[in-house]
Amino acid sequence: MEHIIYNQKGEKTGNITLPEAIFGAKWNADLVHQVSQSMLSNKRQGSAHTKTRGEVSGGGKKPWKQKGTGRARHGSSRSPIWVGGGVAHGPRNDKNYGRKINRSMKRQALYTLLAKKLKEGEILFLNGFVMPEIKTKVGKEILSTLATIKGFESITKKNNAAHIIIPAKDVNVEKSFRNFGNLSVGQAKELGLLDVLTYKYLIVANPEESVKQLTRS
Repeated sequence: MEHIIYNQKGEKTGNITLPEAIFGAKWNADLVHQVSQSMLSNKRQGSAHTKTRGEVSGGGKKPWKQKGTGRARHGSSRSPIWVGGGVAHGPRNDKNYGRKINRSMKRQALYTLLAKKLKEGEILFLNGFVMPEIKTKVGKEILSTLATIKGFESITKKNNAAHIIIPAKDVNVEKSFRNFGNLSVGQAKELGLLDVLTYKYLIVANPEESVKQLTRS
């Protein structure tokens, strides 16, 4: 399985042979959904918190005597049915939303999604970024040039444009693109399913090394 490699000027520079195990994986929507929902659940902080009737202040005294008033019996004014009372079955900050995800499931879900993106023409392989210094202006110029490549015209659009994958930490690349709200930069070994789902395009820099990192994940 071969694919074209471009440079940051939008010119074709060669081809890369992609591993079939990753970019030829069969689409599995159920697996992607299961893993993505589990990952989102694991990120959930659970900060919403309500008090039960035992935690609300006041209500120690019985509102009125048990019998003889003609009214319904009540033992506390902090019952959930009273205004200002506790909340029954409300959200609690001690609830654990974590879900276990098998490593093999996580890896296969990522592979099947990468294969789908490649098939739909949403992965751009770049031989690398030449950025000797941190310059947002240079990053913008590179994006404008990459937008001239057929199929990637909307890479400069406002929302969820692209996730840039680099093989190793590169401060110049990371900081040159960090001011763009529609872009993110991450190392190949840290690529997650949510990164691929969030952004429409993937820009894989130095693809030979980056793909090697993916196989080790």
